[in-house]
Amino acid sequence: MNRVYVCSCFGITDKQVEQHAAAGACTPRQIASATKAGTDCGSCVRTIQGLLGRGACPRRELLEKGEVSAVLATDQELAEAA
Repeated sequence: MNRVYVCSCFGITDKQVEQHAAAGACTPRQIASATKAGTDCGSCVRTIQGLLGRGACPRRELLEKGEVSAVLATDQELAEAA
């Protein structure tokens, strides 16, 4: 198992960031909320941004459609995955 650490401060790997992104996290702030990555020294924030890319954000699309309950469910899933 090859681990690539994105956040040395909290031991967060690229796979963990990708898992949270797949669960609906679209921004470094949402990743930080779920994992604490990026909240200490901050040197990993750009790497997290790169991993998240500029693709479509299902969460943002739900908000634009007014489906707030679906966004809240996604938030709960992210919190449980942390």
